[in-house]
Amino acid sequence: MTALPLVFDAPRRGLPARHLADLTPDERAEAVTELGEKPFRAKQLSNHYFSRLTVDPEDMTDIPVASRQKLIDDLMPSLLTEVRALDCDDGETRKTLWRAHDGTTLESVLMRYPGRATLCISSQAGCGMACPFCATGQGGLDRNLSTAEIVDQVRSAAAVMRDGAMPGGEGRLSNIVFMGMGEPLANYKRVVAAVRRITEPAPSGLGIGQRSVTVSTVGLAPAIRKLADERMQVRLAVSLHTPDDELRDTLVPVNNRWAIDEVLEAARYYADTSGRRVSIEYALIRDMNDQPWRADLLAKRLRQHLGHLVHVNVIPLNPTPGSKWDASPKDVEREFVRRVNDGGVACTVRDTRGQEIAAACGQLAAES
Repeated sequence: MTALPLVFDAPRRGLPARHLADLTPDERAEAVTELGEKPFRAKQLSNHYFSRLTVDPEDMTDIPVASRQKLIDDLMPSLLTEVRALDCDDGETRKTLWRAHDGTTLESVLMRYPGRATLCISSQAGCGMACPFCATGQGGLDRNLSTAEIVDQVRSAAAVMRDGAMPGGEGRLSNIVFMGMGEPLANYKRVVAAVRRITEPAPSGLGIGQRSVTVSTVGLAPAIRKLADERMQVRLAVSLHTPDDELRDTLVPVNNRWAIDEVLEAARYYADTSGRRVSIEYALIRDMNDQPWRADLLAKRLRQHLGHLVHVNVIPLNPTPGSKWDASPKDVEREFVRRVNDGGVACTVRDTRGQEIAAACGQLAAES
């Protein structure tokens, strides 16, 4: 079995130089003062980045040219360069491959729906959780992303929506899901800081409501409790994938450290603390975790631990290169969902987007 991380936050290996989006508003003012500029320059920079969504010095005409380059060089280093964007679903799903300053690659996926637009973002380059049915996990972990690298994925997508660069004309980025590459709670400090940048009102942040942000995890129980104590209103999504420890030890190797009961107890603490219903993610795999008795056991265990504060998202397994597993047949999927619902737990099938461009759940591999 692949070794799992022993800490929630790896060292700063490979991370870019500090960026405006790494800093709180007070830290930004302190940083510009250290550069010999007036503190209000920090608010001007923040307005350009978080409100106007620009990183182009030519757009920052309210800042003197002599000051502008110094501030840009020190507080707005280049973070992500678009390598390639692929569209599908009539242009309403767009996967972007990004290259960071050190050559690291990562991906994000923007999905437009009637009345909303959701961005699936990465918190790490690769993933160290080693789930065998996930392309990202099979590729291993390259490094954590910085707070600013996470936030910049959101800023870029917000600009795409504002500028009408997807079919449907101009719009607004409304929802963020930390379901791209990586285990968000294994990069805990930077993910929490990124959530605050994403949700703080402009120009301190991007102004997306906390209730419109979802943070997913494979089940790092202590970090779930720690996140609850942040007293934020983000939704928690737990990738469970089976209700029995014997199989989960294989499907989600971190289960060898934090078994299902401990994960669900932490999830209940999160639900009680936040007042928000927890999402349970369940990738349905043919002849692996789709048996009727597992549907019954899933409903029983979730009802015991979470009561009504839970919803199950069944995800038809998305194909990945070289995988020996496949999605369950539709009749098996329907029966599984029916039994969970009959067991007293709300359960639906998640809409799948982006399979043909390897942009769906478990398919992100950042291949060039």
